[in-house]
Amino acid sequence: MKDYNVRRHYETKHQTYTSYTGADREEKVKQMAASLLAQQQCFLRANKIQETATLASYKVAEVIARHGKPFSDGDFIKQCLTTVAETMCPEKMQEFNNVSMSRNTVVRRIEDLSANLEHQVSHKACTFDFYSIACDKSTDATDTAQLLIFLRGVDDNFRVMEELLDLRSLKGTTTGKDMFEAVSDAIDKMDLKWDKLCGVTTDGAPAMTGERKGVASMVCAKVRDSGGEAVKMHCIIHQEALCAKTVQLDDVMNTVVKTVNIIRARGLYHREFQAFLTDIDAEYGDVLYHCDVRWLSRGSVLQRFYSLRSEIDKFLKEKDKPLRELSDPLWLADLAFLVDLIGHLNTLNKSLQGKDQLVPQLYAHMKAFRAKLCLFETQLRNFNVAHFPTLSEIKKKEKYVSVLTSLKTEFSQRFQDFSTIEKEIKLFSTPFVMDAEEVEESLQLELIEMQCDDSLKNQHQLLSLPDFYQSLEKDKFPLMRRHAKRMMSLFGSTYICEQTFSLLTLNKSRLRTKMTDSHLHDVLRISTTKLTPDLPDILQSKAQHHCSH
Repeated sequence: MKDYNVRRHYETKHQTYTSYTGADREEKVKQMAASLLAQQQCFLRANKIQETATLASYKVAEVIARHGKPFSDGDFIKQCLTTVAETMCPEKMQEFNNVSMSRNTVVRRIEDLSANLEHQVSHKACTFDFYSIACDKSTDATDTAQLLIFLRGVDDNFRVMEELLDLRSLKGTTTGKDMFEAVSDAIDKMDLKWDKLCGVTTDGAPAMTGERKGVASMVCAKVRDSGGEAVKMHCIIHQEALCAKTVQLDDVMNTVVKTVNIIRARGLYHREFQAFLTDIDAEYGDVLYHCDVRWLSRGSVLQRFYSLRSEIDKFLKEKDKPLRELSDPLWLADLAFLVDLIGHLNTLNKSLQGKDQLVPQLYAHMKAFRAKLCLFETQLRNFNVAHFPTLSEIKKKEKYVSVLTSLKTEFSQRFQDFSTIEKEIKLFSTPFVMDAEEVEESLQLELIEMQCDDSLKNQHQLLSLPDFYQSLEKDKFPLMRRHAKRMMSLFGSTYICEQTFSLLTLNKSRLRTKMTDSHLHDVLRISTTKLTPDLPDILQSKAQHHCSH
C-alpha cells in the first residue's frame, strides 16, 4: 500500500485523534475498545440465546425419554412453560418461545442423546479387562420379539459398568441361532473382544439354555474358539421361582383365586364388599387379584385373603354362596402354612432383586435359604412353629414336613451352574479362609502370600470387595486381581432385563404401537443408563442452533 494513500486516510478519518494526549488519549482508546466489544457481543448474545434454548430442548427431551412419555408431549410441556413464564417473568417470554419442543425436534434430540451414550459405552468398553452379557427375550404390543442384551464390564481400576448393549428386534423366527447371530453382531458392533467374555446369563427357555443350539452354548463355543473361557448362568431369580412352583398346595391357591374372582369380577359384588369392609372397620379395604407373571403377587394375595377370611365368609353367606373351605380347619391350616411359606419365598425373591449385585451376594442368599429350609423342617417335626406365625395349629405335621422336604430337595438339585463355580466364588469373597490346595495351581502362591499378610486381612474386613482388590499391588497379585475381575463381571440374574421389559411395555404400549424399533432402542438406552449425556459435545457438533419457529 502506498504511503500517500495511508496518509490521506489518516488525515481525513483520524486527524481528530491528534488532539488527544496523555490520560485523555488512554481514556479514548478504552472507549473505542469497549464500543468494539459491544458490537461483537451483539452477535455473540444472539448465538448464546440460541445455544441455551437448544440445550434446554435437549434436557427436556432426555426427561421425556427417561419417563416414557410420548414425543408429542414436548409441545404440551412448552405450553406449560410459556404459561408459567407469562405469569412470573413476562420479560423472558421470548426466551421460552425460542425452545424447540415439537414432536420431530424431540425425536431428533433423543436420537442425538442415544448416539452420544452409545459412543460413551463403546469408548469405556475398550478399557474392559473382562465383561459378561445378560440376554432375555419378550414380545411387545405388536408381537415383535425384542431381544435385550445387557453388558457388564470391569476395567483395571475395578470400576463396574452395567449398560444396555443392544436391543434387537427379531421379525421372523426366534431360534437359538437367530438370537446368537443378533448377540454376535451386537458384540462385534461394539468392538468387544470375544476372549474377554467370561459369562452369559439367560432365562431357562430352551432356545437360551439348549446344550447344542442354545444361545449360551453357542456363545461359549465362540469364546473357546477365540482363546477364552466363559460360563453359562441360568438366572437365579428364575430358578428360585421354579422351585417355588413345586409346593404341592394348588387346591388352596385355586380356591383363593376362585373366591377373589367371585368378589371382584362383578362390579356390584365388588362395591358391596368394599362397603361391607368399611362398615365393619376391617383392617384392609379389599382383596387383591393374583397374576402368575408377577411372582410376588401370590404372597400378597394369600396374606390379604387370610387376614379377611372371616369377613369373606360372612359376605359370601349373605350372598348365598358360602365357601365350605372357610369352615374346614384342615384347609385353613393349609392356607396358614402357605401364607408363611410363600412369605419366606417372597423375602428371598426380593433379596435377589436389584442391580449391581455380585454373584457371591446372590449365592449367599440362596445358601442361607437352604439352611433355613433345614431349620424349618426340623422345627416342624418337633411341633415348633416359631417361624410360621400364621400357622396356629398343625393337624397333620407330616404333610407340611414333606412339603418342606420336597422344596429343600428342589433347591438342592437346582443352581448347578452356581455350584460349579462355588470354589471360584469362595476364593473371591473369602480368600483368607480358603485352603490353598483347593484352588488352581496358578493362584496358590499368591493366595498364600495374601493370607500371610495381616494388613491385607484388616483391609479385607474394612473395605468392600471391589475396593479391597483394587488396593492389591498389581505386580505382586496380578492373578488374584484377574480372578476378582472375572467374578465381578458376572451377571447372577437377568433382573436388569426384566426391569427393562417393564419400561419397554410402558413405552411401546397399545396406544403407541407405531413407535419404531430404532426409537424404542434410543428411549430404552436413555432410560436405563447411568451415564450422563455429554451435552456440550452434542452442541459443539451442531453447525447452527435453530430457535423454534
